[in-house]
Amino acid sequence: MRHMDSTPLDALPTPAAVVDLDRVEANLRRVAAYAREHGLRLRPHTKTHKTVELTTLQLQAGAAGVTVATPREAELMATVADDVLLAYPPVGAARLARLVGLPERVRLTVALDSTEALEGLGRAAQEAGRTVGVLVELDMGMRRVGVQTPEEAVALARAVASTRGVEYRGVIFYPGHVRAPQVEQGPALREQSSRLGAFVQALTAAGLKPETVSGGSTPTLWRSHEVAGLTEIRPGINVLNDRNSVFVGACAWSECAYSVLATVVSTAVPGQAVIDAGSKALAKEEGMDPAGGYGALLDRPDVLVRSLSEEHGMLDLTGTSWRPRVGDRVRVVPNHVCASVNLHARLHVLRGGARHATWEVAARGW
Repeated sequence: MRHMDSTPLDALPTPAAVVDLDRVEANLRRVAAYAREHGLRLRPHTKTHKTVELTTLQLQAGAAGVTVATPREAELMATVADDVLLAYPPVGAARLARLVGLPERVRLTVALDSTEALEGLGRAAQEAGRTVGVLVELDMGMRRVGVQTPEEAVALARAVASTRGVEYRGVIFYPGHVRAPQVEQGPALREQSSRLGAFVQALTAAGLKPETVSGGSTPTLWRSHEVAGLTEIRPGINVLNDRNSVFVGACAWSECAYSVLATVVSTAVPGQAVIDAGSKALAKEEGMDPAGGYGALLDRPDVLVRSLSEEHGMLDLTGTSWRPRVGDRVRVVPNHVCASVNLHARLHVLRGGARHATWEVAARGW
């Protein structure tokens, strides 16, 4: 839900999640241009922001549909999107009931890697009187979910093709294990092309050529076209970006559109300042940057959040001459934006540096 809000940023209670809309729109234009240039369908993952407003902007910028991870995300994003992919195994009666209960106008597709998940989905779809698309999930090296071999992919795709209530639409994978800086990703991407080629070749030989080959991530985003056979990309983080994205070269620091506004509450301990944004605002996730820390200041990226407790964030001042005072306000770019956004009930949106609106993080939670 969107509320217009002109309250000055300095008047916000902290910690508060802040989004720079000008940077968001620039990020959206950049990824849409990349997808068009390389003939890739763009299906952004909404788990990063969990807001209907940002989904609307992504669709207006050229996204063909959206990706979700939870039933709540599916329900909320289906209010503005007609094409929804659940990139998560649809296991459990409650989850299935919510999925097949989405509006009939929604073209629903799910990812799965087992006959158990397939059988449950087929029953639920038949009972609801609708057809649900299926993408067979492939393990391309992350070792989280996905069938392991081309033979298993063929067997599962055949099962999908013969199951009532569902429709075989292709394959899906997530290269989340490729976390090296983009300039070093060449060998990993060539390996992805080789592995994917083996899967697609086996499926094609079996008469099950995948119409959709869905993959991609923010760390590998700008080199997605190097993965042969890919038809669709599902970046999530790039709409807002974070410290990890900067480290891998997926964005510049000036393209980080999300930060957590915090207040300095103590400078009593030499060499540090304490802010009121701890693990319950920033998320205590280790970053990719070997410098460590849990985030960095938006206007002073050399100043790191060295450590976190639940309500305290410790800024490391040992490498800077800057000395904040109690009451000063700072904005922190976290290591991982998705985890931080999920901790906040609303996003405070800036336009031209001034307060513009407040957006509810309506799909937050698991």
